[in-house]
Amino acid sequence: MKQDTSRAPDRGGWSRTQTHGTTRAGDTSTRPLAEASVRRGIRGTRVRRAWRVTRSRLRRVTRRATSAVTPAGWLAIAALLIGCALGALFGWVEAWFVGIVFGVLLAVALPFLLGNRAYLVRISVDRLRVVAGSAVEVRVAVENASRRPALPATAELPVGDALREVAVPFIAGLASVELPVAVEAAKRGVIAVGPLTLARRDPLGLLRREVTWRDTHLVRVHPQTATLPPGSAGMVRDLEGAASSRLTDADLSFHAVRDYLPGDPLRHVHWKSTAKSGTLMVRQYEESQTARAAVLFDADLDSYETADEFELGVSVAASISVQAVREGRERFIARGAGWQARAKAPRLGGLVELPSHTPEQLLDAWAELVAPEEPPPIEWLARSLAESRRQLSIVTIVTGSAPDLTRLRRAVVALPQGIAVAVVRCETLAEPAARLTDGSVFFTVGALTDLPQLQARGGLL
Repeated sequence: MKQDTSRAPDRGGWSRTQTHGTTRAGDTSTRPLAEASVRRGIRGTRVRRAWRVTRSRLRRVTRRATSAVTPAGWLAIAALLIGCALGALFGWVEAWFVGIVFGVLLAVALPFLLGNRAYLVRISVDRLRVVAGSAVEVRVAVENASRRPALPATAELPVGDALREVAVPFIAGLASVELPVAVEAAKRGVIAVGPLTLARRDPLGLLRREVTWRDTHLVRVHPQTATLPPGSAGMVRDLEGAASSRLTDADLSFHAVRDYLPGDPLRHVHWKSTAKSGTLMVRQYEESQTARAAVLFDADLDSYETADEFELGVSVAASISVQAVREGRERFIARGAGWQARAKAPRLGGLVELPSHTPEQLLDAWAELVAPEEPPPIEWLARSLAESRRQLSIVTIVTGSAPDLTRLRRAVVALPQGIAVAVVRCETLAEPAARLTDGSVFFTVGALTDLPQLQARGGLL
C-alpha cells in the first residue's frame, strides 16, 4: 500500500525547504524566540542611543568645565593633586597643607561662576564707512530680560585687534541701558566690532565663564583722498564720448560749416549753405573724446621707505581712481595679484582689478587691501597691463621713493606706444616736482595736498 507522507509528523528539525516547523495544534514553535530576539535588538538599540546621548552630554559638560579653567586655575588644580598625592604617599604635612589651601581657593572661586544673566545685547554703529583719521561711535544696548535686577559686570568688546572693556552698570528688572564706546579710526583698513563677551571670573582669576552675543559689524576705514580738478588729457576719439574743442571732418557733434577744400567728401556738403552763398560749403564737427584710464598701484612694500609713505601712495592712487569714476571715464584700477583682499576680485593677466562701479565700492576695495608676502615689481605690473591689450589712453603708475629712474623708465617702455604715461613717486615731506622725461610726466608728491596742484600743472592725470 502506498504511504501518505503529507501527514507525517514533524520531528522538529529544519530541512532545506522549510522555514519553520508546526506542532500538532498548528502553532508556530519559533515565534517566541523571534519575538525575544526582536526585543533584545530594540533594547540594544535603545542602550546604544542612550549611550551616544550620554557621551555627547558628557563631552559637552567636560568641554565647558575645562574651558572655564584659566592657566592659573590649572596650576592650582595641579598643586592640589600633587600636594594630596605626596601627603598620602609620604605623610608630609606640608604637602597636605598645600593641597588643602589650593582646594579651598578653588572651592571659594566656584560660586562666582554660578547663575546666569538674562541679557539681551544689541550693537549699533553710527557709520560703516569713515575716512582715516576720524572716529566711530559704537553703542551697546544691554537689556535685562529678567524681573530680577542684574548686578554690575564687565564685558569685553573686540574692536579690530584691540579688546575694549565695557562696564555694564546695575540694571533693574526689565530695564535697559545704552553704553557708548568711542572707536578711533586712525589708519586705513577694516575694523571688526564685536562680538560682545561677558566674562565672569573670581577675584584670583582661577576660573572664568564666558557668554558671547554674536552681533558683529564691519567698519571700513577709507584712505584719505584729495579732490582733483577734471582731467583733460588721455583722450581718444569716441563717437559716444563728450565733445571737445578739437575740430574734425567726421563725427557726430556738429560745429559749423566751412568752405569746400579739394579732397573733402561730397557727402559732407551742406547744400542749404551752398545755395545761399553760391559756393560749396561742407560741415565741420567737434571731435568726441573719451578717456580710457588705468591706474597701477605698486604693491611692493620695499618700494616705500616708511609705512606713512606707503599710505601716501594708497591715498594718491585712490584719489586718482575715484576721480576717474566720478568723471565717468572707462577705467581699469589694478594692483599686483600678490595683494590680498577680503572679497574676491577679478583677475586679468596676473593683475587684480578693483571693483569700481561706484566711488564707495572702490574706496571699500582700497580699505580692504592687506600686504602680500611676495608682491610683483612695478615692471611686471606694466608688462602685464600691456599684455592685456586694453585700449587705453592714459596710464598712471603710483609707486614709492625707492625705485630709481631706470626702473621707472623700464616700466614706461613696457607700455604700448601712443599711451600717455604719468608716474607718481610718493616721498614723504619731499618738495613737489613735475618733469617731462622721454615723453612721460614724472611727479614727486610729498603730501596729498600736492597732488591737485601737480595735476593742474602736468595736465596728464
